Amino acid sequence: MKRAITRRDFVKSSSALAAGGFALPALSRSVHVSHTDTLRIGLVGCGGRGTGAALQALNADENNLLTCVGDVFADRAESSLANLRADQGVATRIQIDEGAVFSGFDNYKQVIDSDVDVVLLCTPPVFRPMHLAYAIERGKHVFCEKPMGVDAPGVRSVIASAKKAKEKNLALVSGFCWRYNAAQREAYQRVHDGAIGEIRSVQTTYNTGPLGDVARRPEWTDMEWQLRNWKAFNWASGDHIVEQACHAIDWMNWAFNGRMPARSFAVGGRAARAGEWTGNMYDHFGVFYDFDDGAPGCRGYHMCRQIEGCSNDNTAHLIGTKGTMKSDPWGPTIEITGEVQWRWRGQNNDMYQQEHDDLFASIRRGQPINDGKWMANSTLLAILGRECAYTGRTITWEEIMNSEKRYEPSEWAWGELEFPAVPVPGKS
Repeated sequence: MKRAITRRDFVKSSSALAAGGFALPALSRSVHVSHTDTLRIGLVGCGGRGTGAALQALNADENNLLTCVGDVFADRAESSLANLRADQGVATRIQIDEGAVFSGFDNYKQVIDSDVDVVLLCTPPVFRPMHLAYAIERGKHVFCEKPMGVDAPGVRSVIASAKKAKEKNLALVSGFCWRYNAAQREAYQRVHDGAIGEIRSVQTTYNTGPLGDVARRPEWTDMEWQLRNWKAFNWASGDHIVEQACHAIDWMNWAFNGRMPARSFAVGGRAARAGEWTGNMYDHFGVFYDFDDGAPGCRGYHMCRQIEGCSNDNTAHLIGTKGTMKSDPWGPTIEITGEVQWRWRGQNNDMYQQEHDDLFASIRRGQPINDGKWMANSTLLAILGRECAYTGRTITWEEIMNSEKRYEPSEWAWGELEFPAVPVPGKS
């Protein structure tokens, strides 16, 4: 980036991207395929989420085929493939020969360079910007798991890739699954239509237990262990505020309809995590987002925690000038009170399946979805909160957008990798 990026620049540069999580902009039909055409799918990242995404992609359209898979680890790729083949509902549409199972750091290139139409990117977040850039450059439609990276340079790369996808008429659907949830869609649409007036504050939580750590085996190198235990290391996961709680931060972005804060400050730390296998990530964050850049009293508050034996909570509370909205999506219980009284009573959907249903339907219509704008915003909001907690500083949106701090290793190779330090506020 040759010059500083302002919030106005950011909004302007991303305005060409789709504004809504499920908007289908009218584009040229150069990517149109008929309902009888076969769409060939490649999977990059064969953990539990990747295996699930492959199953959902196959269930989204009876003319979809899974033709290749890849993972850094060969055993993960083989295990995922075995689990998929065991599903009788999709087994006949898994058409992968022996030479189409890839491993190693370049596995994504081998999958993307195969004769595939759609790529599912489901690796640890640190790989996302690199993999997305390559997929779009090669002209592939993409399902891209959340978050979109672990640092600001990565998010800037994603913004560029999303813009290029738009220019190429390529679909880009994100793994921010609540944007594809029927109850959440209706609730936030009512908010945007003015049901609670102008938003004054949004408070979200993502308090849950730890996701589990992986003990080291003697035969593993530093790089292999940290990648197999990626959720415990901030360079690979972004820390849990970015990797997991980004869902709740995305609700804040959704509520403010894409408006970015002026600045943020935060607290965080490790109160209950101990032992080398727990890596260097924090176990709690509390973040204040200040949206007061001319409009009065607009605030965002986020809290997340991964500590065993505590009360869990995953909710959003919106306060407007005419009412409030409370959302407990795990319920789901969603209600609006004030001048408008409303409560969700509809039939809920499988949001993970809906992501893929919408993705493939948009490809076949020749109107590919592009989630690029808000998926980048929500990821960077989470990164902003993390960096405020790590440093103890108030950080502006312009500062985080222009940050050159990178978390990924300098080289992708097996072997030695320094154990990363735990960030210390006031010193980091």
